[in-house]
Amino acid sequence: MSVKVIITGDTHIPGRGKKLPERLLAACSKADLIIHTGDWRSPDVYETLSAYTEVVGVYGNVDGEEIRTIVPAQQVIEVGGLRIGLVHGHGEKKTTEQRAVEAFADESVDAIVFGHSHIPVIKYFKGTLLMNPGSPTDKRKLPFYSFITLEVGDELLPELVLFRDKS
Repeated sequence: MSVKVIITGDTHIPGRGKKLPERLLAACSKADLIIHTGDWRSPDVYETLSAYTEVVGVYGNVDGEEIRTIVPAQQVIEVGGLRIGLVHGHGEKKTTEQRAVEAFADESVDAIVFGHSHIPVIKYFKGTLLMNPGSPTDKRKLPFYSFITLEVGDELLPELVLFRDKS
């Protein structure tokens, strides 16, 4: 039996958006778990997502104390027997992806989920699956808003969801 996970982050609400897009919420309604990569901006995002299913995540560089009391800066979760490292990825020097990989250098993880750059990524690095969902509310100069659906069974099967309308 597989576990359906929605991975999102960099929601920046309020700010880049007033609410989470319907496309994301529709996917969340079918999820067993929601992962948020940080930069929530408001606990309201956590509460909205929690109405659908269990939510885990980390805080990002724009998150204040309200969020930091709900989620840690970094954590490793287990989903379907597989270990997934979560970190926002902000910091100085190196790329966001390099900082995310280094955050779990001393951990045995099957995947690393990170955010911060708003650039969606699904790729392998030295046998570890790296995933950045981009942002459902702030695509910056990219053509699409995005999030990731992840099926967790015997293996991790991610799929990037791209969309144009953030309403």
